[in-house]
Amino acid sequence: MSTLAELSTVVRTRRADMGLTQAALARLSGLSRATVNQLEAASLQDLSLLRVSRLLGVLGLSVTVAPQPTVGKTPALELAARSASVSYRQPLTASVLRAALLQGRVPAAFQPHVATLLDEATPALLAAVVEQLHAQEGVPRAEVWARMRELARGFKSARGLWA
Repeated sequence: MSTLAELSTVVRTRRADMGLTQAALARLSGLSRATVNQLEAASLQDLSLLRVSRLLGVLGLSVTVAPQPTVGKTPALELAARSASVSYRQPLTASVLRAALLQGRVPAAFQPHVATLLDEATPALLAAVVEQLHAQEGVPRAEVWARMRELARGFKSARGLWA
């Protein structure tokens, strides 16, 4: 479910539970009724974080930023290993990728895979991999990022993320 759809459902449900009309919620939060209506219909194009926070505050809710160790239902390491293996005959496994990112050493047969991953994966996927390793192995996030950066530099990555 998208973030907007989740927000829409939560706002609509809480407002109804509280017995508020859209107009009353709009008045209490300083927004227009049309904005509340569009938010509840998940058709809103843009809403600032400040406005979302004010609206949720009226409903006794808040915005929380939480790391995501999965992408959809797939663990991030698994998805990253699959993504890195697309162009190669021998697939990189999640366990080999895990070991490489924890130890900072990549078996020779998988160096092209990891180099491709570090050059081409979205920052969101890489962040999810870091989050998974942190959650499962207890390794500080900064250490995993540092190992990725070292590996990327070793592979001569030109990607700005590793500068």
